[in-house]
Amino acid sequence: MVSPPKNDRKKPVEKKIVRTVKQAIAEHSMFQSGDRVLVAVSGGADSVALIHLLETLAPLFAFRLAIAHLNHCLREKESDRDAEFVLRLAQKLNLPVYLEKIDVHQYKRQHKLSLEEAARKVRYGFFNQVAEENGFNKIALGHHHDDNAELVLMFLLRGSGPLGLSGIPAARDNKIVRPLINVRRSEIRDYLTEKKLEYVSDTSNTDLDHQRNKLRHDLIPNILTSYNPRISETLNRLAAIMHSEDEWLDELVEPIFQRHLIHRENIGIQLSLEGFERLPRAAQRRLIRRAILTVKGDLWRITYTHVDAVIRLANTGPTTGSLDLPDRIMIRRNHRVLCISKAQDDLRSKGNDLSNRICPSYKYMLDAPGEVRIQETGDTIKLAEIGIDKIPDFCQTGQQLAFFDINKVRFPLIVRNFRPGDRFSPLGMTGTQKLKKFFINNKISREQRAKCPLVVSNHRIIWVAGYRIDNSVKVGTETRAVLMAELLLA
Repeated sequence: MVSPPKNDRKKPVEKKIVRTVKQAIAEHSMFQSGDRVLVAVSGGADSVALIHLLETLAPLFAFRLAIAHLNHCLREKESDRDAEFVLRLAQKLNLPVYLEKIDVHQYKRQHKLSLEEAARKVRYGFFNQVAEENGFNKIALGHHHDDNAELVLMFLLRGSGPLGLSGIPAARDNKIVRPLINVRRSEIRDYLTEKKLEYVSDTSNTDLDHQRNKLRHDLIPNILTSYNPRISETLNRLAAIMHSEDEWLDELVEPIFQRHLIHRENIGIQLSLEGFERLPRAAQRRLIRRAILTVKGDLWRITYTHVDAVIRLANTGPTTGSLDLPDRIMIRRNHRVLCISKAQDDLRSKGNDLSNRICPSYKYMLDAPGEVRIQETGDTIKLAEIGIDKIPDFCQTGQQLAFFDINKVRFPLIVRNFRPGDRFSPLGMTGTQKLKKFFINNKISREQRAKCPLVVSNHRIIWVAGYRIDNSVKVGTETRAVLMAELLLA
């Protein structure tokens, strides 16, 4: 728990931050009289400041407040400590509180997701469920000015388009609101100090193995001192510009979408491909994204690669063919009609009778630990050298992580997909086995076999990514350094 230090400043921080929050609320029409607002409170500095500021403003905007806290079970005793802190805070403020404890690692393994994606799904699922069951029409989150700048920079480094560069929306779907979106992190800390408010500190926020933390503690400070002392304002301005232009372009594409729309139902839509190939590439991308959004409800995990794969199918692919996208989204082409629908079953774990899957052969090379993005599937393989003492409990890592004795691995490594005749020695077995037989024994569908990344060292498959490593590279008692591999699914 962090107690605020003595503050010798004379500046009335509270007045400034309250004024900034009021302006954001008014500008984005976040609240109406009579709203019931569920505030997500982790116990950290940002959410503690948020709940106190909203309590101050509640009489002015005539809304009612409650607190929601999700224990992700990611930091063991720290997670339990945070939940206890939030409970005491709610009691002190005399506000209703909704607490839940969900094992995100277990959810990650069950649904074969990255940890970030699993935590996001669990978190928003919890907030929405509490809101729906208890009559809250708004959910307030503690994202602020610096969070937005970091996200925009991260998407910029990934080569994102206008949607990613638009950053964090101040308000979304007339439900999710972020009153602190124009407040700086430093202002939040000053406010907590001035008000003598306690909060808890998340030690994982300083772990530089996480990309967001490296960006926050390493890259941005370097940019601040060496290139642009106002980088946060610059990135937020970029986000505002891109958000406005993205909205305008979406308005231009909407009539095009309606022209191509043939049929629409609960689980899918049909688009006419007549004239589609003559549209500008940018319009094609927006049309496909608009169609996927209609079916999926969001564009989370839908990447540039996915959208371009759909465009290739529509423009130059076979007259009948199909693609699988994340979150059970199926794309089927039947001559001049493109069907976009959502499957009832997980496309990664169950076989489907969809024909002509499109996943061409691919091959990538890694000369040293790093990462490679597989353009054909959208998946990413990340490799990093770690000390033997850094290996987590294998029972907690899930299938997307693998660990090799680094002295048994020879660079460059090849990342490719399945070829007829492939063999390897699955960990725990004696001798070698045909990879095809391994896939069949583990009930891995033909479609997923074609996509599955294989990591190859010195002409030997050392990892069937997401499933099993090879005996030849296993970590043993003699191991002193470890190569950690992670599969990030599209």
